[in-house]
Amino acid sequence: MSGSWIGTIVRFVVSAIVLMLVAYLVPGIRVAGFVGAILGAIVIAGIGYLIELGFGDRISPRSRGIVGFITAAVVIYLAQFIIPNYLSVSLIGSLLAALVIGLVDAFVPTELR
Repeated sequence: MSGSWIGTIVRFVVSAIVLMLVAYLVPGIRVAGFVGAILGAIVIAGIGYLIELGFGDRISPRSRGIVGFITAAVVIYLAQFIIPNYLSVSLIGSLLAALVIGLVDAFVPTELR
């Protein structure tokens, strides 16, 4: 297994743990265990990737501005429709989750995730 594959797996596991923590802390978001969190992390990353492909980096959820925040909330909200048995998010829950994840992103460098 190549080093980049291991790095990718580690990023998804860390993202799943963050998603589980957010679901524990934020009302309006429910994740069905670690499998649901892993699937949620994969789906959220996939939707984010597609949005970046379609609209470019300026609208990326990684952007630190209001557009990035709103995009992240929309991505989190849309993910529940792809894996409804594993992720459930209210509109307010997606906004709060995007806020918490944005705060984590601000303090944890991308290289460590």
